[in-house]
Amino acid sequence: MVKLVVRDRETIQEAVRRFRKLVERSGIKKEMRRREYYEKPSETNRRNRLRAERRSRRTRLLSR
Repeated sequence: MVKLVVRDRETIQEAVRRFRKLVERSGIKKEMRRREYYEKPSETNRRNRLRAERRSRRTRLLSR
């Protein structure tokens, strides 16, 4: 949960800007996008497998 304490003499625009940065850093937006639609477990596993294959391919190419 993100909490923002508004400072003395801070404008609303500055507070909103700080709030957006906090939300972005905490990963809430990414998590919301991920949970926006239901994803079948098989699709999640496939995506993770493909990500791992790309990662191993990249490390193999860099280690040469």
